[in-house]
Amino acid sequence: MLPQVEVVAPALDGTLNVLKACTKAKVRRMVFVSSASAIVMNPSWHKDQVMDENCWSDKEYCKETNNWYCYSKTAAESEALDYAKKNGLDVVTVCPTLVLGPMLQHTINSSSFALIKLLKEGYEEMDNKVRMIVDVRDVAEALKLLYEKPESEGRYICTSHRIKTQDLVQILKEIYPNYNYPKSFREGRELPQFSAEKLQRLGWKYRPLEKTLVDSVENFKQAGLLLS
Repeated sequence: MLPQVEVVAPALDGTLNVLKACTKAKVRRMVFVSSASAIVMNPSWHKDQVMDENCWSDKEYCKETNNWYCYSKTAAESEALDYAKKNGLDVVTVCPTLVLGPMLQHTINSSSFALIKLLKEGYEEMDNKVRMIVDVRDVAEALKLLYEKPESEGRYICTSHRIKTQDLVQILKEIYPNYNYPKSFREGRELPQFSAEKLQRLGWKYRPLEKTLVDSVENFKQAGLLLS
């Protein structure tokens, strides 16, 4: 199936349907969950400049690199904000980075799967890439905060911890030494810094990384997801 049909169309059509429903129901405010993927794919952004809410992923660059997930997230968020301006709907968007923490659902989402692979797969070598992590419970708090705060407007990056994969594995090893971790790491491309300062100015706080990791692993264990 073409990515435009499988990924892009559902994102755009689904977003527009929700926006129209909000207008019809005369809701006070819509808080739209986007993604850091709508920010990070911007080759024109200076590598030493912190990425903030003014940075958007370049949709043409996403197409050229066949990154249809980033394209769909960027297109859907921009559509939501454009619709808001044209139709007088109060829309605030949230762009979380890698979301970890206890799962409510029985199926594994892609974010949790990234952590499970670090615990189980025993890779001979892995890219030591930067992970920008936020706890799912802190994302929920951000959504509530942005809905309730009258002064919230525009976009908000939602991220808590920046850590390289090797350092992340080291933290996990110290708490859970018996899992099948990657054996070595190779250095790769550095990611720019992200800033959640705008969200923090509204009073948003986040929990320690170790708390997120422990609660995630314990949740995975209870669900039987870490069995060999």
